[in-house]
Amino acid sequence: MNRYTVDPRTPWLKSSYSNGNGDCVEVASLTEAVAMRDSKQVEGAVLNVPAPGWKAFIAGVTEGSFTAR
Repeated sequence: MNRYTVDPRTPWLKSSYSNGNGDCVEVASLTEAVAMRDSKQVEGAVLNVPAPGWKAFIAGVTEGSFTAR
């Protein structure tokens, strides 16, 4: 087991902006990272991003760094 292993009891969350069509990304907060998965394939691959990287990503989204120009 590595430090980013997701405990089966960990709650997964979908964005409140999800439109319910099943095309969603779910996230789970881990001790040192954030885990992401496809809501249609919950038994599939999980992408783990270290907490500092996730914080930088969220800051970029908030600042509009990823907005198409």
